[in-house]
Amino acid sequence: MKGSEPLSHFSGGSPLSAYGWDETLEDDFSVHLAAGLAPARVVAVHRGLCEVVTADGPVLAVTPRAGRPDPVAAPCTGDWAALRPAAGPAPRTPAPEAVSGAESAGAGGCPVLAALLPRRTAIVRAGASRDSRGQVLAANVDTVAVAVSMAARPSPGRLERLLALAFESGARPVVVLTKADRADPADVAAAEADAAAAAPGVDVVSCSALAGDGVDVVRAVLTGTVVLLGPSGAGKSTLGNALLGDALLATGAVRDGDGKGRHTTVRRELVPLPGGGVLIDTPGLRGVGLLDAEEGLRRTFSDVEELAERCRFGDCAHESEPGCAVLAAVQDDSLPHRRLDGYRKLMRESAWAAARSDARLRAEREGRRKAISRWQRQMYKERGRGRDR
Repeated sequence: MKGSEPLSHFSGGSPLSAYGWDETLEDDFSVHLAAGLAPARVVAVHRGLCEVVTADGPVLAVTPRAGRPDPVAAPCTGDWAALRPAAGPAPRTPAPEAVSGAESAGAGGCPVLAALLPRRTAIVRAGASRDSRGQVLAANVDTVAVAVSMAARPSPGRLERLLALAFESGARPVVVLTKADRADPADVAAAEADAAAAAPGVDVVSCSALAGDGVDVVRAVLTGTVVLLGPSGAGKSTLGNALLGDALLATGAVRDGDGKGRHTTVRRELVPLPGGGVLIDTPGLRGVGLLDAEEGLRRTFSDVEELAERCRFGDCAHESEPGCAVLAAVQDDSLPHRRLDGYRKLMRESAWAAARSDARLRAEREGRRKAISRWQRQMYKERGRGRDR
């Protein structure tokens, strides 16, 4: 890895170009290049280490934890990074002993991840903890493929939640109905219509990855950096292997009773696609909490938002107000009541998460203020003792 080389070295057929390096990133990286750092893209993240691809190929890099109290600021699969070159030769494959001994790896020739470039997009869900912090699932994503299995009854509510997550990220969502061979053609057509109703303006495609049917159609609508999102058993890894043309991603069986599967994908990793672009497979999402996703919800429920613009009152809550165009649409069956219920539920959840986040930030600012005050009082005491002597 040669941090002082000109950026033209990274164009053309270099590894970085295959992973999405472009002229805009070159411009963004200029300040890091001047500091002697080298560009890389994060392929996978481990504890204290990450796998990255550089202009010279894949290497391991140390990821210092200090200074990143917010998990959203931590390195994530898909991030573009600036590396401080190692003093000696860096290991090029993530040997298990290297991954488990992250802290000692820094002294063993690994470069250090010095900075992250600004993210163009980021898929952020609410974290499982109660501290209102988010979790980044993938960064710098262009297309979010929301996988919905036809082997089980699709859930419109889950689809809407995943679409809101995708829209909020800034990426383009696509709904992919998988395992179409497990359903009758009439059921597939009905599922496509239901998905289109739950995802206005979003491409909806169906396929059978195992049989190969419809995979070319799916491939045609997925561009750039693609992430596969969906619950366990949705067929994400099988679809990923079909797109990659090889069995590179682990797959597993699902239960016959409910169509749910085990977490065969246990980490997020980034793999180049044969026809251009890159693919990020993700572990199955058992729950998807929204974190201040109002804009994503407005785009997911664009049909409700368009109706709301025709309400008599600008602050209409669509509950019982006179002249409410949304309620009128529900009454004449042009808008399903379930759709309005989903809109209300997710909007409440997003607003609640935003309020929790604001409260946490206020508490953190107050904590920092108190810490500074304590330090100042201690400093004045020490000065006073010095004068008494």
